[in-house]
Amino acid sequence: MSASLLQVQGLHAFYGQAHILFDLSLQVGRGEVVALMGPNGAGKSTTLKALMGLLQGTRGQVMLDGRDITRLAPFQRARLGLGFVPEDRRIFTELSVLQNLETGRQPARDGLAAWTPQALFELFPNLGAMPHRSGGRMSGGEQQMLTIARTLMGNPRLLLLDEPSEGVAPVIVEQMAKMILQLKQRGLSILLCEQNTHFAGLVSDRAYHLDQGRLLQQGIPQSIQAHQRQSSL
Repeated sequence: MSASLLQVQGLHAFYGQAHILFDLSLQVGRGEVVALMGPNGAGKSTTLKALMGLLQGTRGQVMLDGRDITRLAPFQRARLGLGFVPEDRRIFTELSVLQNLETGRQPARDGLAAWTPQALFELFPNLGAMPHRSGGRMSGGEQQMLTIARTLMGNPRLLLLDEPSEGVAPVIVEQMAKMILQLKQRGLSILLCEQNTHFAGLVSDRAYHLDQGRLLQQGIPQSIQAHQRQSSL
């Protein structure tokens, strides 16, 4: 694996008094795509929210590009290059595609090519065909693309993707897979939550298997998939 961009040690997370994540340790290399796999309720989305600083009372250490970001607010993590794409999209429905993209703009980062709307339209041709359409007049798959594109306008070093294939048409799932592989070619690191084991196998270099908030296994996505099948028997 390449040098680590993200290092997480002993991560615990809570929703109120409920203990959700238990002593998670993981890492993502530079230019690597890593999947968090597991059933509903395994703690995958909670892991991403904890890494983004969206949960109160977390414990453990989170290092991004050699810097300890454990105590930083979400906006500070974003400024340091952590980008988060939530599963529920949260686009601005009254704004156009171009206006939504502008809300995510951040300065270019050393060593990374800056994203522009034109570059994103090449990555997402569907969006390029509707630059002035409002977010509320787009399909679920198109809104998912827009959410990812808006996050990329922040020029992240690491992209946190929550269930990118969930609830979208098969043709959009295929486009998402191609998009992730193109982002990897550009050197972007990605940590994604994914229940679709086939999708995870197509795009990921490595995977972590979570269940009930605990890390059970790590390895290539195919080995995780085989382990999940055996566990369900």
